[in-house]
Amino acid sequence: MGEPAVHPVRAVSAGEAPAGGRSRELSAVLGVGGILTAISQVSIVPLLPDLPRLTGASASNVSWLLTVTLLVGAVVTPLFGRAGDIFGKRRMLLVALGMLTTGSVLCALTSNIWLLIPARGLQGACLAVVPLSISILRDELPPERVGSAVALMSATVGIGAALGVPFASLIIQFADWHVMFWVTGGLGLADLILAGLLVRESKVRAPARFDIPGAVGLALGLLCLLLALSKAADWGFTSPRFGGLILAAVVIFVGWARWQLRVADPLVDLRLARRPAVLAPNAAALLIGFSFYANSLSTAQLVQVPKETGYGLGLSVFASGLCLLPGGVAMFALSPVAARITASRGPRITLLLGASALVFGYLLRMFTSENLPMIVVGAAVVAAGTALAYSAMPMLIMNAVPRTQTAAANGLNVLLRTVGQAMCSAAVAALLSHLTMTTSGGAVPSLGAFQTVFAMAGVVGALALGVGCLVPTRDRVDTDVPVQPGDPARTMHAAGDDGGRLAESVSAAPTPVTTTR
Repeated sequence: MGEPAVHPVRAVSAGEAPAGGRSRELSAVLGVGGILTAISQVSIVPLLPDLPRLTGASASNVSWLLTVTLLVGAVVTPLFGRAGDIFGKRRMLLVALGMLTTGSVLCALTSNIWLLIPARGLQGACLAVVPLSISILRDELPPERVGSAVALMSATVGIGAALGVPFASLIIQFADWHVMFWVTGGLGLADLILAGLLVRESKVRAPARFDIPGAVGLALGLLCLLLALSKAADWGFTSPRFGGLILAAVVIFVGWARWQLRVADPLVDLRLARRPAVLAPNAAALLIGFSFYANSLSTAQLVQVPKETGYGLGLSVFASGLCLLPGGVAMFALSPVAARITASRGPRITLLLGASALVFGYLLRMFTSENLPMIVVGAAVVAAGTALAYSAMPMLIMNAVPRTQTAAANGLNVLLRTVGQAMCSAAVAALLSHLTMTTSGGAVPSLGAFQTVFAMAGVVGALALGVGCLVPTRDRVDTDVPVQPGDPARTMHAAGDDGGRLAESVSAAPTPVTTTR
């Protein structure tokens, strides 16, 4: 284990924290970035059926416009998180927003599939915006504002996903499809400028070398894993390509894990990550990501099924997108509620409430899949549960890791959400493509297919509830902030049952902070 390391740290008084007005401006700018991130991910979905005609490409090639954002986002998120801890979170946030803007403009300028795919890859890099923003909020805001700001930041993913489909559908219905990318590009540029003006670079840094071999290993492993999952429905789960990529991912991750345990400055601190206070929220992120994504994937398809099936509602693409809006509103409205629950009862209770709501929402969806009002209600309940769970996980992570590893730890948590979504996408695609019935317009998913999807998602939500019960009720860590001489830094300590508050130690003299390695 070695001797405890002692770092002299000068704590900062509360007066040095941003004023209330600037705190709100900072939260708003970062929140808009989170919403744009989600919108850019899902806005392509309503276009997928028409893109083969619009681009002159095959349906298989067009599917890469969705796959590439998943791959790039998953790879970039933990890398940008660690780079943010080492080189500066503001710097990496601006890079991510810049890539989003550039990718959007390139998509707006072309209809060539081989230019659209790399441009969509650039858009995918913006997935790193959310964990970087959460870390910036922790560094910049006074402790009493962190909980509500992080809750809202976590909810932006769901809010943007709920807004993205009807937003894109509306543009597609009344304007050229390129307009959608001009809008996201313009909003991305505006948010980039505002972030450059309002976000300060945090003095909290991790004095370490960037682990290039670890970054390459993680990128290759994720590429193999997520490519296999995203293409599983097309290739088949028994195909050699699927099996070969899964095997390659396992081999690469085993070698990568051994390297992470040996290197002095690992990309992901696996010794820290395997502690129950960190491991349980990360496992919950994987399961919640899976469970929530089934809601987004199935709702629009369910209400568009033709009426001749006996259960379908035959709604348009735009109307089906509107069915997700109440869920987005619920996520936004519940963000301050989630923060208050966390402040009074702790983030563990918030996570358990969220997972419970997920399970209840899918029970509703299983038995009310033929009734439009109840479909909307069920989808909103699932979204509400997701808002609670997503708001709790960053607080659980931040309570259990040193401040110098906040961005990397949150990046890993968001990565696991993404992996869960990829697994869900493969499972839902397989179920809806195999459990079908014949109509005059061709084969469509049967009612049993959607009910099976909801049952599967509910079971995964129940597993998330079980994992949430494993989160320690008390897990205090000393979070050291190594800084250069003369640099101000705050030392934060948190206990698992203190309501999730980040208590700030205030002192005029250097304070020795002990961390056991």
